[in-house]
Amino acid sequence: MEQAVIEFKKLSIGYQTKAVAKEISAAFWPGEMAGIVGCNGAGKSTLLKTLRGLLPKMGGEVLYFGRPLESYKDKELATKVAYLQQNVEIGFGYTGQELVLAGRYPYLLWWEGESEDDKRLALDCMAYTGTADLADRPVTEVSGGQKQRLLLAKVLAQQTPLLFLDEPTTGLDMVYKEEIFRFGRELARMGKTVLMVVHELDLAAKYCSRILLLGEGKLLADGSPQEVFTAPLLSRAYKANISVHKDPLTGALELTTEPDPAAAAEERALLAKICG
Repeated sequence: MEQAVIEFKKLSIGYQTKAVAKEISAAFWPGEMAGIVGCNGAGKSTLLKTLRGLLPKMGGEVLYFGRPLESYKDKELATKVAYLQQNVEIGFGYTGQELVLAGRYPYLLWWEGESEDDKRLALDCMAYTGTADLADRPVTEVSGGQKQRLLLAKVLAQQTPLLFLDEPTTGLDMVYKEEIFRFGRELARMGKTVLMVVHELDLAAKYCSRILLLGEGKLLADGSPQEVFTAPLLSRAYKANISVHKDPLTGALELTTEPDPAAAAEERALLAKICG
């Protein structure tokens, strides 16, 4: 059987002494696009940070290509996994192309500058993400959505077999949100492994090959969108009444929330008071 790109066993994650999720296990292979979902505070971003070594794990082990995370030096690990994190702050002075070229740092010695091949690769990544026209623009002058697509180009320029995308659709409009999911699916089809923290369950159902559902301090479910996106599981994870239907024409899953009748009545009474 082909070796797992990344595997974690009985992994416990959290901050200092407070565990967010305990003893979760999973393995991922080339060509998978996995969506990590769950309510706020379930540990989605914490999981990615722990897998990347940015947060210390509270228990268990993480393996990249069969080797423990701790056995990798930082630059070597950066050739295996690229990480697009939330809310990246970028200092003054960087142009779009310079930002994308920063993705080539794992392959350069400390005294080396980027080669012409590196620069061509950066421009190709920018063309793929629709940001080629931002090559000479200061990053401080672009929109939030444009910056997010530049950061995706930087991740692609790193040329790693594994990509971590933490809420990559932040700041993007409807068209670009779906485009990011298409990018992820295309990368998986090219043999990459993509782990993505997402809130858009409808898009995750449409594009992800696998879903990890975090909740109640553990991994509640791990399987295909059809297996995980069920009303009982989602209602349990999100602590809300969630219904799941399949569109008879497209076959796409439709997920909607249904208010609790008692809570809805209380909210209407409060709203009546607020509005006079």
